[in-house]
Amino acid sequence: MKEYLIYTLKGVAVGVANIIPGVSGGTIALITGIFERLIDSLKSLGWGALKLLLSGKWKAFVEKTDLYFLISLLVGIVLAIVLLARVFDFLFSHYPVYIWSFFFGLILASIFYVGKTVVKWSVSAIISFIVGTIIALVLTFLTPATQNSNFFYLIVCGVVAVCSMILPGLSGSFVLLLMGNYQLVAIEAINNRDIGILLPVALGAVGGLIAFSHLLSWVLKHFKDQTIAILTGFILGSLGVIWPWKDPVIQLFGEKEKVVGYIYNLPSMKMEFFWALVLMIVGILVIALMENSAKNVEKAKV
Repeated sequence: MKEYLIYTLKGVAVGVANIIPGVSGGTIALITGIFERLIDSLKSLGWGALKLLLSGKWKAFVEKTDLYFLISLLVGIVLAIVLLARVFDFLFSHYPVYIWSFFFGLILASIFYVGKTVVKWSVSAIISFIVGTIIALVLTFLTPATQNSNFFYLIVCGVVAVCSMILPGLSGSFVLLLMGNYQLVAIEAINNRDIGILLPVALGAVGGLIAFSHLLSWVLKHFKDQTIAILTGFILGSLGVIWPWKDPVIQLFGEKEKVVGYIYNLPSMKMEFFWALVLMIVGILVIALMENSAKNVEKAKV
C-alpha cells in the first residue's frame, strides 16, 4: 500500500506538470524514476491484454498490464488536475516569475540527475544529447502551421500529440498548436462534440500510444544510454519555455486564450530577481532530496 501511495504522489507531480503550459508530464515521470515502468505498462495494453480481460483472467490481466501501478498513477494525475488547477492558475496570474523560477530550478537540476543515469557518455550518447536539445529548441521557436481538417492529417495529429505527451520536454497541446490544429481539436471539436474531428484524432492517439510505447520500450532496452541522453537533451531544450522572465504572446481561440509563444527578457536587478533565485535554489534542492530519498528506498530494498 505504501508503494502505491508513493506512485499516487508521483502521479500528482505528473499531473501538476500537465497543468503547466509547455511542460511535459514525461519530464516528471523521468525525474521521479517511473518513466521506463510507465512505458512498459502502456506497451502491455494490446491485444494480448484484451484477450485476458475478455476471457475473465483478471489476475493475469492485472499482472501483464501492471494495472495497480497505472491506476495509482492515474489517480494522482486526476487529483492534481482537479484539486490544483485553480491554485496554479492563481499563481501564474499573480506570481508568474516566482512559479516559473521554482520550476526552472526543478528542471535544471533534473538535467543533471537524469544525465547521471547514462552509464557511459560515448560519442553516440553525446550526439543523441545534442540532437535532443536541438529538436526541443527548434520546436520551441517554430511558427504554428495553418489549420487542416484532412482525415489522415488528424490521425497524424493524434499520433504526434500523444507521443509528445509521453516524451520528456515536449508538450502535447503545444505540438498540436504547432501543427495548426489546437483550436480545431482542443476547443471546437470538444465543445461541439464533433465526432468527425475527434474520431481520427482518437484513433491516432490510441494507435500511436500503443505503437510508440512498444518502440520506446525496445529502444530503452537496446540503446538505453543513447535514449536517456536524447531525453535529457529534450529536457535541456525545453528550458526556454520555462525561463521566468518572459512575456506571453496570447492568441484568442474563440473564447479561450492560448499562449502561442513568448517574448524573452533579461531579469532586472531588483528584489523580485533575488526571490526568484531563492525559489530556483529551492527547486534544485527538491530534486536533490527526491534523488536522495530514492537512493535510500533502493538501499532499504537491498
